[in-house]
Amino acid sequence: MKKSLFTLEHTRQLTEDTYEVLLSGDTSAITAPGQFVNISLPGNYLRRPISICNWDDQGLLLLVKVVGKGTHDLVRCVPGTELDVLSGLGNGFDPSLAGEHPVLAGGGIGIAPLYGLAQRMIAAGQNPTVTLGYRSSKDAFYLEEFAALGCRLLIATEDGSLGTRGFVTDCIRSVPECDYVLTCGPLPMLKAVHSLPQLTDGQFSFEARMGCGFGACMGCTVPTKDGYKRVCKDGPILFKEEIVW
Repeated sequence: MKKSLFTLEHTRQLTEDTYEVLLSGDTSAITAPGQFVNISLPGNYLRRPISICNWDDQGLLLLVKVVGKGTHDLVRCVPGTELDVLSGLGNGFDPSLAGEHPVLAGGGIGIAPLYGLAQRMIAAGQNPTVTLGYRSSKDAFYLEEFAALGCRLLIATEDGSLGTRGFVTDCIRSVPECDYVLTCGPLPMLKAVHSLPQLTDGQFSFEARMGCGFGACMGCTVPTKDGYKRVCKDGPILFKEEIVW
């Protein structure tokens, strides 16, 4: 974990309530896709945890869904705004365990960390199938960016307005050769993916309300087969075999 100042470079609106936010700053504490940052915003008591979409030596990219005052304030910061950021939080995904043909499954804003993950997996010679789920076509974002990576891309929408009518689980069932999943999304989606019999192993990114973001307050604990674990410190990535519902 590292505390430092980041500068907001730009924001770009992707959908009605989803934004791309680019921050420049010291990213040396970020070591794996799936980690997150915790951002302090003026007028907000608690920091806001945001998944890292991608990063390089110069800065990091966030995809932010506006759900309350904190995220509303973040996406409306003007370029040049300095933000107090805790970076390199969480354990992140381990792509080396996924084999050559894993499934990456994302739902809603949970899609964010899968972009940097897919990019690094392809660079390492892996060939992931990316399955993304949205409520409807108007909620879809980052399709062109994922397609530009060259990975196999499958889309599901609940209303059938884009891709398969249904959920990411319906897309995964159509890829029987894939038995390992790396996934991030809402809890009902994670539970449904976990129950798919074709997936024998995988890594699941959990969300939880966080007070501190680095394991001190114990406010984001979840039960596992090995006892309670902190989503912010022991996660957010948990392995399939340790998850209990």
